[in-house]
Amino acid sequence: MTQLHTVPTLDPQTCERARLSRDARFDGLFFIAVSTTRIYCRPVCPASPSPKRQNVSYYTTAAAAEAAGFRPCLRCRPELAPGNDAWQRGDHVVSSALKLIDGGLLQDHPVDELARRVGVGARQLRRLFVERLGAPPIDVHTTRRLLFAKQLLTETNMPVTDVALASGFSSLRRFNAAFLQANRIAPRELRRKPHASHSDSLVLRLHYRPPYDFHSLLAFLRGRALPGIEVVDEESYTRVFGPAETPGWLRLSAWPDKEHALRLQLHCPQPAKMLSVVTRIRRMFDLDADPQAIATALQTTAPMRASLRKYPGLRLPGSWNGFEVAVRAILGQQVSVAAARTLASRVVHRYGEALPVPVAPGLECLFPKPDVLVDADLNALGITTARAQSIRGVARAVLDGRVDFRVEQSLDEFVQRWVALPGIGEWTAHYMAMRGMSHPDAFPAADLILRRAASTDGTMLSTKALTQMAEAWRPWRAYAVMHLWRSVSEPAKLSAAPRKRTAA
Repeated sequence: MTQLHTVPTLDPQTCERARLSRDARFDGLFFIAVSTTRIYCRPVCPASPSPKRQNVSYYTTAAAAEAAGFRPCLRCRPELAPGNDAWQRGDHVVSSALKLIDGGLLQDHPVDELARRVGVGARQLRRLFVERLGAPPIDVHTTRRLLFAKQLLTETNMPVTDVALASGFSSLRRFNAAFLQANRIAPRELRRKPHASHSDSLVLRLHYRPPYDFHSLLAFLRGRALPGIEVVDEESYTRVFGPAETPGWLRLSAWPDKEHALRLQLHCPQPAKMLSVVTRIRRMFDLDADPQAIATALQTTAPMRASLRKYPGLRLPGSWNGFEVAVRAILGQQVSVAAARTLASRVVHRYGEALPVPVAPGLECLFPKPDVLVDADLNALGITTARAQSIRGVARAVLDGRVDFRVEQSLDEFVQRWVALPGIGEWTAHYMAMRGMSHPDAFPAADLILRRAASTDGTMLSTKALTQMAEAWRPWRAYAVMHLWRSVSEPAKLSAAPRKRTAA
């Protein structure tokens, strides 16, 4: 866990060209600070004329710009910039710590606990953050919360007290003080113009870097949608989430104009959970990926070059819940996507947690928890004995803490722990890592479709040969999976052929 890997550094010439051209492909990869105004901006800022080069400096993160005394621009709104997942790639200390910060660890724990979770001392962690991100962990955490608060204040009617809770502040006084210090403006000052909407849901923009193939991602999820939990059509993804006593729901669709953003309609009865919900949605729909970096790594082989030209903007489809993916992955072993969906629907219908009142048409229950499935009679649902035992074994292992979806664990550690369970082979473990952890380098090399699609002469590659070929695609092998699956089948039928399953 303590191994350090090289992380990206800013190239001033590239930043300068992107700034002057307002290139959306660099949005969120760096921030522009202007010494004469003490304001920092996104590369796509529409302000004109552009500041002079001698008055500009570049920062890798918004937290670094704020630590240097700059405040966020009110025109381009840095809070809308997509995240930079280059910092979260791999298993190095900074990457793991950032994943935990995004997961809300510092909300309830000190930096010492964050350092312990990533296997270093607190002083070393602070030094690494300052050296590579320009700000210590607590500043990165605070900037993240304040930028989210700024978006809520600007785009919604939420009361300021709820905004403070939603952005992770338990005290309104502390929120007001922190917001004023960072933005040089009080939270209520952003409310001078009333908002028109007064519904029980709010609407937020979730930006991404182009290209982004939203329709292919929807098609992938549509073929796997669970009735009662998800509704996926050609234009949107809708889902219910818990707890059952106060359920929430979300709907994600394309932003109506040509802006590089998705439209999130969200009903979240618990404001304190809102930031974690939005973070989960961003991960599930891979909104922080850098398509340029991915394409650069993948275009080293002929099959990938052709697919990148034909299907630009393919993203990695994540999931709402890791345990849900684990169950569905087991059900999908050696059967078609449609058959796996039928079996999963039966599990939900029989053992899902029904809501007191459906939140919307087609949204009426939650996926069953591990403690429900650990002793469930799954054979009665048409599930084979072996897979029923595997599901119950996984449920028990999750409850016992033998396996989990902790974001700070490495891919090798994750796979090693999961394949130790009966019925979980390399294919299943890597698929779970790809969907449940959104790990960009997960690679189910034994998949028959991958072995056939990657071949240049029509023959089927061996698992070993495909694994060797995929070394050139690191650390983005999971994106190569999506391209290979997409190249041979419609998204809704991806990976439907029989797969080799390695028995534990």
